[in-house]
Amino acid sequence: MGNNTDVINFVLLGFSFGAELQILFFFVFLSIYILTLTANITIITLVKLDQQLHSPMYLLLSHLSFLEIFYTSTIVPKLLSNLLQKNSISLLGCLAQIYFYFSLGSTEFFLLGVMAVDRYIAICNPLRYTAIMNGKVCLQATAACWLIAFLSVFFLVILISKLPFCGPNAINHFFCDIPPLLKLSCSDTHIVEIVVFFFACSIILTSFLLTIVSYVFIVSTILRIPSKKGRQKAFSTCASHFTVVVILYGTVIFIYVRPSFKKLMDFNKFVGVFNTVLTPLLNPIIYCLRNKEVKVAVKKQFSRNVLKNNLSH
Repeated sequence: MGNNTDVINFVLLGFSFGAELQILFFFVFLSIYILTLTANITIITLVKLDQQLHSPMYLLLSHLSFLEIFYTSTIVPKLLSNLLQKNSISLLGCLAQIYFYFSLGSTEFFLLGVMAVDRYIAICNPLRYTAIMNGKVCLQATAACWLIAFLSVFFLVILISKLPFCGPNAINHFFCDIPPLLKLSCSDTHIVEIVVFFFACSIILTSFLLTIVSYVFIVSTILRIPSKKGRQKAFSTCASHFTVVVILYGTVIFIYVRPSFKKLMDFNKFVGVFNTVLTPLLNPIIYCLRNKEVKVAVKKQFSRNVLKNNLSH
């Protein structure tokens, strides 16, 4: 790579706001980032402390929250720094950011697919649920999600690292994303774009198809439940997961599952903010608002903390 690469540092252009707006957005994104960390750490802590949440569904949710912490931390600190002052990032740092961003993102898609299958088994085959989705199977499924995602993206990053970059060095984004980086290569990137496109299709659409098929069977099973109360209860167990799926897949499919990378680049930045900054905060909020068990666990832990404080005083 060193023989045919002249550019070793890139400048992240970020957003073209005025100085006052830059500072305003800095504090807005910083607040969202702190809330995201707090909300996801709360989910992980609740699942660990509350025995009622030691089911596969909530163990998978805790893995998702753990992933969201690192996913948003891959992007937001650099974004915050860039809002205060335009800064550079080395080629190696750029490739590292791409690697972790896409690895963690791919893992999230796989986890959402596993969570959909978990809900399918719980609703469509409830008598065998505990036998099929036990702790060991849950651990193996999550480990497979992490391993497959990180290995797949590794080969993709190796392919991108072979491209020569001779200038210019300004990346039209607030982080090192693949489409704007490929635009800066001084070689033909058509083959790499095709590989990236099919990689995105294989990861995103495969997990999306698994999720959709699971929900087709789930909905058909729920509709056959005779009582209205039973149908409402079954739908409520899937509502939060399905909401997260729609938000995440909608934004990512718009950005990456398109043949051309050279259009709507500026609009992609704003969609990227929603995907990398807001979605990691929305996920724990949606699960807390939609799941009775999580709300009960929150109230229980809050009551315990209040009781401890009263006893200590």
